Amino acid sequence: MNTDIAEVIIRPEGSLQILSYLEAQQLCDASDVGLNDILMRCALAVLNTGSEADNELALLERYPNFSINVTVKGRGVQLIIKNAPRHAFVDNQLIIALKEHLFSVIRDLVYSRNEVLLSNRLDLNTSHGITNAVFHIARNAQLMKPNVLPNIVVCWGGHSIPEAEYNYSKHLGYELGLRNLDICTGCGPGVMKGPMKGAILGHGKQRYKNGRYIGMTEPGIIAAEAPNAFVSELCIMPDIEKRLEAFVRVGHGIIIMPGGPGTMEELLYLLSILLHPANKELTLPVVLTGNENSKSYFDGIMTFLNSTLGSVATNKLKVFVNQTRDVASYMKTQMEAVRQDRKKSSDAYYYNWRLTLELEHQKPFIPSHKNMAKLSLHKDQPVHILASQLRKAFSGIVAGNVKAEGIQEIQRHGPFELHGDKKIMQAMDTLLESFVEQKRMKLDTSEYQPCYKIHK
Repeated sequence: MNTDIAEVIIRPEGSLQILSYLEAQQLCDASDVGLNDILMRCALAVLNTGSEADNELALLERYPNFSINVTVKGRGVQLIIKNAPRHAFVDNQLIIALKEHLFSVIRDLVYSRNEVLLSNRLDLNTSHGITNAVFHIARNAQLMKPNVLPNIVVCWGGHSIPEAEYNYSKHLGYELGLRNLDICTGCGPGVMKGPMKGAILGHGKQRYKNGRYIGMTEPGIIAAEAPNAFVSELCIMPDIEKRLEAFVRVGHGIIIMPGGPGTMEELLYLLSILLHPANKELTLPVVLTGNENSKSYFDGIMTFLNSTLGSVATNKLKVFVNQTRDVASYMKTQMEAVRQDRKKSSDAYYYNWRLTLELEHQKPFIPSHKNMAKLSLHKDQPVHILASQLRKAFSGIVAGNVKAEGIQEIQRHGPFELHGDKKIMQAMDTLLESFVEQKRMKLDTSEYQPCYKIHK
C-alpha cells in the first residue's frame, strides 16, 4: 500500500493568507539563503507527528521525495505538498492540529528571517538585542497575554522514556490542570506530551476554558521532538539558545522530570542563570520530580551536580519523588510568590525582562569537533560559567544523537572528544553511562553507539 499522499494543496488562514511575493519566494528558495530547506525539514517533522523516531537524517531518508512549495495566487497563498506521510491525513484531509502547526512553522520562519535575523532594528551582538529578539518572536506568535496572572508551568524531561514515567508526567499534568495552571513544554513526545494530555483533563473537570498548551522548539531539534497534537500554541525559535531563553522568560515555574542529555542541557542552562550573581534574588521555582522508581535517577543527577558545580547548585533544586499532588500544590502557591515579585519590581507578568543572561550564554553554540574539544570544563572559573560550558557539552551530545548535522559530523569525523578536570570528566562519564543503561539516549532500541569520547 502506498504510504505517501501524492499531492495536496492547502490554503493558509489568517495573516498567512497575505504573504508577499518576496516571502513566498523565500519559502521556495532551496539555496543557502532561502528558506525552503528548513521549511521542508520542519514541515516533514510536523507531518510525521506520532512516529516512533528521533533521527532527523533517517526521517529525511525515509521520505526522499517529500517537497513543499508556496505559491501566491490572486486569492492568496497556496501550499503545494507532495509525497507527505499518509498518517498525517484522515480521508485525505490534513489533521487540523497538524495544519495549525504547519502554519506556525511558516509564520515563525518568515518572521524570524525578515524581522529579526535580517533586521537592523535588533542588535544580535548584544545581550539586550537577543532578549528583544526572543520577545518579538514570541509576541508575533501571540504568546504574550497581558493582564493575566502568572500561571505558566514549564515542564522539561525526556522524549525517550518508559511508559511508567510517561504516565507519571500525565498524572502530574492532570494535577496542574486541576489548579488551572497552564503548560509549556518542548512540544515533543514523552514528558513533553504527557503533562499537556493530563492538563486537558484537569482543565476540563474545572471547566477552565482558557487552558494553554504552549510548545517551544527550534529547527534543529524539531525532527527529534516533532510537535505533539495537544500543542495549541506552537512557537519555533531560530536556535536552541533562543528556545531556552524563551522558556525562562515566558514561564513562571519549571518542573524537570527524568530525561537524557537534552534534559541535562536544559537543567544546566537553568543553573547557569540561577547561579549568576545578578539573579541572586530571582523568584523562579524549580522542581525535580518523577515516579517511585526515579529516586536513583535524581540521586545520580545530584551526585553529578555536587561533583561539578557543588552544593551551591543542588541547593537551588527541590526534589519530589512520586508526589504529583504535592508538586502541583507547591507550584500553585509559588505562582503567588512570582506575582508578588513581578509586582514589586514592576516587571511584566508575561515576560521576565529582569532576568540576567550572559551574552556568551545566548550566542548559538555550533557543536563541531573543534568547538566541543575546546570547551572549558574545569573548576577554575565562576560556577555559572562552568554550568554554561557543561550545558554546551550536553548540547553537542544531543546534536550527535538526533540532529542531521550532528549525525553527519560524527559520521565524517568520529565521536566528539571532551577534555577537562578529571573529577568533572569522571562525573560526566558516570552520568552518561547511566543514561545509556536506562536507554535515555534515543528512541531507537538498538545498541547505542556513543557520539562522544570522554578523556579522563
